[in-house]
Amino acid sequence: MRDDRLVEMRVFRAVVETGGFSAAARVLEVSQPFVSQTIQRLEARLGATLLHRTTRGHRVTPEGARFLDIARRLLATIEEAEAEWQSDAVRMEGLLRVSAPIAFGLDRVTPLIPEFLARHPGLSLDLRLTDDHENLIEGGIDVAIRMGALPDASLMHRKLCRLRRLVVAAPGLVARHGLPDSVEDLSSMPCLAWDASREHLNRWRFVDGDRTVTFHARSRLRGNQGMSLFQMCLAGMGAMRVAEHLASPAIRDGRLVRLLPGLRPADDTAIQAVFLPERQIVPRIRSFVDFAARAFRAPDWET
Repeated sequence: MRDDRLVEMRVFRAVVETGGFSAAARVLEVSQPFVSQTIQRLEARLGATLLHRTTRGHRVTPEGARFLDIARRLLATIEEAEAEWQSDAVRMEGLLRVSAPIAFGLDRVTPLIPEFLARHPGLSLDLRLTDDHENLIEGGIDVAIRMGALPDASLMHRKLCRLRRLVVAAPGLVARHGLPDSVEDLSSMPCLAWDASREHLNRWRFVDGDRTVTFHARSRLRGNQGMSLFQMCLAGMGAMRVAEHLASPAIRDGRLVRLLPGLRPADDTAIQAVFLPERQIVPRIRSFVDFAARAFRAPDWET
């Protein structure tokens, strides 16, 4: 909803302080007709004459003098608030609320926090780890780290790095059940699965030649939290499709074995920082997003 009252106050103040409509237009860098029409709208809305026009200029009426005093006080308050905001922004002070998935947050976001806060001593940071997609407005969240496709197109976002999920199993599980040669062979191996709220993550998609093959993972053991499922995978309870930032280090040090390495995951997406459109220019938010983007520009887990 458009509200021109502050514009009208600024124009009226400029007319009085500069001594005329043309001078006010030059100071405000607008046209003289705009100034004249703005004063006319203001007087019509207030139902009072604020300026007496003559061929020699204008004179402020008693009503205009009272309104000028009110306008000056209101505009001064707004300008002081803006100056204070800009000063705080330059000093990077205040609270930053960041949300991240539990596994990625523990494994990759948490280790970044000490350096970020050391660079910005005026900032405080509230890190919230959850596998739920919290509403940014209702949760008061400034930046959320999200994995995979973004369902809300209204959010601003910046890609931090790509996201691949690899199917892995503990060496002991592979020793008992053997290495699968095809996607279909996965059905003979115990698997770990997400609960019903994340059922889409139980559909493991692979590119096999010129076709996409989907395996629907079913399990006696289901969970709603990625780190607990990952710990069960390490313990040999079942094969699991795991985000690469966890899977690759475990494969390198022998704790896990990659299954079907000749097939490419079909759901190669991204890890992204998301934030509300109106918060894009806030310095504390921009600084964190830029910092995270630099940290994950060449992630050490990519194979």
